[in-house]
Amino acid sequence: MSRTVLLVEDNEQNRYLATFLLERHGYRVVSATDGPSGIALARTLKPDLILLDIQLPGMDGHAVAQALRQEEAFCTTPIIAVTSYAMVGDHEKCLVAGCNGYIEKPINPESFVREIEIHLPSPS
Repeated sequence: MSRTVLLVEDNEQNRYLATFLLERHGYRVVSATDGPSGIALARTLKPDLILLDIQLPGMDGHAVAQALRQEEAFCTTPIIAVTSYAMVGDHEKCLVAGCNGYIEKPINPESFVREIEIHLPSPS
């Protein structure tokens, strides 16, 4: 059974690249283009991992991560920020919001899947 990744990303090119790389490694990818729809999809899907852009329209990724962490169902779900925010303190701000990890954009196609797999528990 393939693992499900919820990708919350508003940029079409970024969604395409991440989806392509993940599907090539056997993951099922479901996408949302904004925070509220990402939260709704997470509740429905119960994904194995959430990839979360921080700069989203309306509700930023920090607020999405905080909202998900308040729900018992997502206390242990890995949430990885995938963002172009790379200033001093941005990484820490993502972790404080509830993210388990942080990947800078533009993503490196050679290492992207390995970087997220660090946060996934071994399949049972």
